[in-house]
Amino acid sequence: MRRLCAVIVAGLALGLAACGGGDGRQAEGPRKVETTRVNVVEQIGKKGGFDAGEIYDRLSPGVVTVISLFDGGSLLSRGDGEGGQGSGFVLDGDGYVATNAHVVTEGRNPAGEGRAAPTRKAKQVFVEFSDGNRVKTDIVGADPNADVGLLKVDPRGLSLTPLRLGSSGHLRVGEPVAAIGSPFGEQQSLSVGVISALDRNIESLTAFQIGNAIQTDAAINPGNSGGPLLDARGRVLGINAQIRSTSGGGEGVGYAIPVDAVRRSVRELRTSGKVDYGFLGVTSRSLYPQLADRLGLDVRDGALIVDVQDGSPADDAGLKAGGDKIDFQGEEGIPKDGDVIVAVDGHKLSRSDDLADLISAKSAGDEVELDVVRGHDHRTVNVKLDKRPSESPRSRP
Repeated sequence: MRRLCAVIVAGLALGLAACGGGDGRQAEGPRKVETTRVNVVEQIGKKGGFDAGEIYDRLSPGVVTVISLFDGGSLLSRGDGEGGQGSGFVLDGDGYVATNAHVVTEGRNPAGEGRAAPTRKAKQVFVEFSDGNRVKTDIVGADPNADVGLLKVDPRGLSLTPLRLGSSGHLRVGEPVAAIGSPFGEQQSLSVGVISALDRNIESLTAFQIGNAIQTDAAINPGNSGGPLLDARGRVLGINAQIRSTSGGGEGVGYAIPVDAVRRSVRELRTSGKVDYGFLGVTSRSLYPQLADRLGLDVRDGALIVDVQDGSPADDAGLKAGGDKIDFQGEEGIPKDGDVIVAVDGHKLSRSDDLADLISAKSAGDEVELDVVRGHDHRTVNVKLDKRPSESPRSRP
């Protein structure tokens, strides 16, 4: 007769029986079985309106404090410059946690001075949950170009509340938002506000631009970095990343990495531990109607090429900046008679979709079709993108 054997688990439970090699003997002793409890949160905001209390009560358990230790650091002396603290949030029941790259790497504060890209990962990283559990975590990877980091905890024995990723493609200025994180180490703190602006460009850890960033007046302070910016339905709109301040505190201008960029980073970090971005190799400035008229162009929007890096894909494709310079409306050294890129793969450039945004969405090795204007001459140029270098001396798409 074949024996059927089962392990009954409720929360943290004990294995009551074990299947051996067919000799029917019972296990020598009780075996501890740790399970993961995954709390799936649904139907936030279904009744309409913005309920910050409901968002906090149901989703704050999915927001964690991230403690990073570098050489010589300790949990008791994090203020000595050898450790750092930020925020993060649970992605799924497997134990993946999203945060900022600058929370778990050392090198450059994106809101401060210094332009060097991160040079090393933290020696140890711990994640602390709202129920007091503090566990060691692995750094799966860090994407300095989008300032996104991906962590992995062992989920056994933990209660996890994953947050859902929303979309950053159809946001509106004025929409209410909530930020949850650990500002100044004050864990599980809530701040609320609205989306103040969209399509902002903020600097990444490599000095390349992160496009389509979300500006909010929800208070973002040191320690909020890596935490979620949430909409009325509790969906993640972005990762809180930067503040613009003269005092170092949250004075009404905070920025979040858009969730569409976060989703790409997390996907590729999870697959390969890195994210490779396409590189064109130009410095450009946005065109506007009055400047277009002054330059004698028959287009009104586009990226006026200011400089082309030697040996770059743009250089190989024959893209040029104008040799003659003009001064116009308070700006000096604007090139004339050079190239203007007006579309990428048929997608026209605009104030909300500029060249850096469209190239950043591509990967190394991708071939793009550029619509280029020089004077009244329109042409199409096919360019194979290189891998973006680890650091940019300027903001080059």
